[in-house]
Amino acid sequence: MAKDRKTEFRPNDYVVYPAHGVGRIVSIEEQEIAGIKLELFVISFEKDKMTLRVPTSRASQVGMRSLSTPDVVSKAMATLKGKAKVKRAMWSRRAQEYEQKINSGDLVSIAEVVRDLHRADDQREQSYSERQLYEAALERLTREVAAVSGTDEVMAAKKVDDVLLGRAA
Repeated sequence: MAKDRKTEFRPNDYVVYPAHGVGRIVSIEEQEIAGIKLELFVISFEKDKMTLRVPTSRASQVGMRSLSTPDVVSKAMATLKGKAKVKRAMWSRRAQEYEQKINSGDLVSIAEVVRDLHRADDQREQSYSERQLYEAALERLTREVAAVSGTDEVMAAKKVDDVLLGRAA
């Protein structure tokens, strides 16, 4: 990882932007902003219908990274199999921690949120905010699993679901 970030990412590469999840670099372009020439990664998040421009020099500072390795995906799946660890703190504090984990962009941390907030059919209902956090984490996890394994999101979601349901049994 001692390589310069500029050469690490190329057009058509999939990358993970911590606050938005998996996106694809469409191009690298130069723009003049406030009289300064900047080289920018143009990243497309097709599912969200969003395009993001990140200065190449700031990519590592904002936490942009390559997709996880299959090893990291395996660790995340193993994390899902574990027992939910729900702290006895107030919900607002836990929600804040979950939000930080989701936005960290770290796949294993995101898997922890999915594991902790997953509810089996026989368990109590989730609150609206719990469900929102769970769905956000689940979507980030399945998108990256799909991109790493080269499958579509439906297959990745089924894979994640099987792991979650397998631990409940």
